[in-house]
Amino acid sequence: MGLVVIIVAAVAYGAAAGLLLPRAAYRLSVEPGAGWRDRCPEGHPVPGWLGPPRCRPAPAGPPPCPYRADACAQRDPRGGAAGRRERAAAAAPHGYGVSVVGTVLGSGVVCGALAAACGGRPEGAVLVGVAPVLLLLGLVDLAVQRLPDVLTLPLAAATALGLGAAALVPGAGGSWRGALLGGAALAAAYLVLFLINPAGMGLGDVKLALALGVILGWYGWGVWAAGSFLGFLYGALYGLCLVLKGPGGGRTAFAFGPFMAAGALTGVLLAGFGA
Repeated sequence: MGLVVIIVAAVAYGAAAGLLLPRAAYRLSVEPGAGWRDRCPEGHPVPGWLGPPRCRPAPAGPPPCPYRADACAQRDPRGGAAGRRERAAAAAPHGYGVSVVGTVLGSGVVCGALAAACGGRPEGAVLVGVAPVLLLLGLVDLAVQRLPDVLTLPLAAATALGLGAAALVPGAGGSWRGALLGGAALAAAYLVLFLINPAGMGLGDVKLALALGVILGWYGWGVWAAGSFLGFLYGALYGLCLVLKGPGGGRTAFAFGPFMAAGALTGVLLAGFGA
């Protein structure tokens, strides 16, 4: 019964977090060097960073007119029926960015699966807590092939500190020392790949590897190796699909962050259910 409550709570948390992610994903999906988006595609200001991708602009009133109503409609078309239709269309609610249904379902399922794998062990709270951030990073990477420092570096620090606190609680299923070593090792491995081929690997991937290595290293080097390998395997399979798709597919660059996160998630789930 206790495990069921934990899973339900994790699914609820993940769904609530997924509801808030689309607006942040839209605002962060910009090219390097560009400012964060602050307006929707229609040009209306986007309020805040969290929430569903729904814009409800304030209706614009008709321009002032010194003439009678009938004369005003003739002299200023925006004050007539056509103007009212234009203003109504401009003020109509509209969506933008990624689907909120997808983020709610995806975040809820991932958080629920992590809770089921970790059970009542204290690291489960940390892994479930950071899962929506990994989903947000994946959405941004898919949109613009970029992993912003504003997410990757705090994620690595929060994961390391959270697992350090979990290690102090009885019943923890991993090692904090192993987590720190795993993070350093995976980040170093990705850094070497970046230095060898900067066109095929970005610094954002290196910084994401730091957080994922901490998570995988918590469960030991076997899980670390499996999760790291699976990330490359998923990416390689996707690249193979691009090659088979047609001419030029093999030269198409694609976001690698989601495959890194998927590999780490698979490794954690295997380790959690195995434990």
